[in-house]
Order: sequence, then structure tokens, then C-alpha cells
Amino acid sequence: MCGIVGLFLKKPEMEPQLGELLSKMLSTMCERGPDSAGFAIYGAAEDGRTKITLQSASAKTDFAKLQATLAKDKKVGAKLTVKDTHAVLSIPSDKLDDIKTLLADEFPSIRTMATGENIEIYKEVGYPTEVAKRFDLAHMSGTHAIGHTRMATESAVTTLGAHPFSTGADECLVHNGSLSNHASLRRELVRDGMKFNTENDTEVAASYLTWRMKQGMNLGEALEKSLDDLDGFFNFVVGTKEGFGVVRDPIACKPAVMAETDDYVAFGSEYRALAGLPGIDKAKVWEPEPATVYFWQR
Repeated sequence: MCGIVGLFLKKPEMEPQLGELLSKMLSTMCERGPDSAGFAIYGAAEDGRTKITLQSASAKTDFAKLQATLAKDKKVGAKLTVKDTHAVLSIPSDKLDDIKTLLADEFPSIRTMATGENIEIYKEVGYPTEVAKRFDLAHMSGTHAIGHTRMATESAVTTLGAHPFSTGADECLVHNGSLSNHASLRRELVRDGMKFNTENDTEVAASYLTWRMKQGMNLGEALEKSLDDLDGFFNFVVGTKEGFGVVRDPIACKPAVMAETDDYVAFGSEYRALAGLPGIDKAKVWEPEPATVYFWQR
């Protein structure tokens, strides 16, 4: 089943409300996916810095050790903010390769959820409203966000198996549906250097888009190409540094609804996810067309 919500704010004055609005939208999707949940928040970037969202099953021990290691080298200028089982590591962008090497060599139990100037990703096993509370989603601010509640059908219920999936800088994807050719596509992507952490077909879809954009396509072109290369039924909602996009497969058997006002663009797997948004009574509300790419950016 799975449930998807997304919110793109057009007006900066609404940014402090982003987390609260998305939290309420996510709570309406609990019945569609009670196993696990996650969300990607895009906020204002700090000049010259990159954020790495980290996760650990032994967060208290791992993050304390990481903090101590980083403190030994003040030249790195790293800042670590712990949020439950996750932490956001802010570093000078020119130190990214060094930090990646440090994490791989000395902290193998710490997993990277996302990397980029704007993006932060939080996801865990558990009932969606409880997951949102653990990370204090309601008090987060930002420009746009995507949330997902999961009903596992094709892989185990794990933290890494939850959505969103991020396979490129400031990129993420959530998915409702099923891909029938993900195994063969995974093999092709692996041969071309892409790496995978789960058996989830959504990670394949996210990697596919990253792969196409590395070839020179923009997001819109990559989404258009996915309609030819990905076999199955799906709703994709994709986040980037500038905005978010939506595409449905040519049959469009999975439910989806969108709304747009002068203040925002919103997506939900069901209309009830949008019903509590301010000004929804005056919004343009529609069902996105099959095999059609929609994208909004700042």
C-alpha cells in the first residue's frame, strides 16, 4: 500500500510551518503504511557547507565517539547535531571526501542516509506518528519536504528499507507501487558503478534517476526516460535541492491527488492528507495524469 505526502512552499514566510504541516499530513497516511516511516526536509543551505545525515543502531555510543574524534581536529570545522537515532553532520564542503573516508574506516556501524547542501533524511521502523515524534518533525522548518509511510511487501521491515532513499546529492525518492524489472535493472546499475544497501525496489528507482542525471539528463528528462525503462506500477515523488517532482506510470493504478494555491503545492496518496492544509477550500485540486511529469522548483 504505502502512503506518500509532499509539500512545496512558495512563500518564505511559511517555512517555519513546514514540519507542522507535513507532520499532520503524514499522520493521515498511517493506515496505508504502519510498519515504518520517513521524511526528507529541505532547508536553507549554509554557504560552503555540506550536511550528512547519519543513522546508527547504537546512536548514543557511536555519535559520542564520532564527536570526540571530530573534536581532535578543530580545522575540520565539523558540527554534529544528534536527533534520536540520527545525527546531522555539517562540514565544509571541501572536507567531504575526508569525512567519507573517516566514516568508512573508523565508523562502519554508522550509516549515511543523505548528503547535500539542503537535504536531511530521517527514517525508522515504527508507527508513522511515533517516528515523526522521535525526530520532532512538527518543529522543523524548511522550503519543501516529502514523507512516506511504508507497508513492506518486497523486502524486510528495517530502517534502511524505509523511505525516502537518497542516492545522489540533495536527491531523494519515495515510491508507492512495485517494479517488476528491478532485479535486472539493479544488475545493470551495479555494472555501471552504482552501489546498493537494500533489496528494496525503490532504492533501484532512486539509483536509476541518479544514474541518468550523471549521464547529463536533468530530473525531468530522467523521469520521462523512467517511463520507458521501469516496468511496473508506481507513483514516484522526487525531491531535489530546488523542488520536487511527481510521475505516475502509464496505467496510474495507484491513487494520487495534488493541490496548488498561491502559497504551496501539495501531494497526497489520498485527499484526506491535504484536507487540513490552509486555504485548501480555494485550492486547485486534481489527480495527476498518467505518464506525465510534474515539477515545481524555486
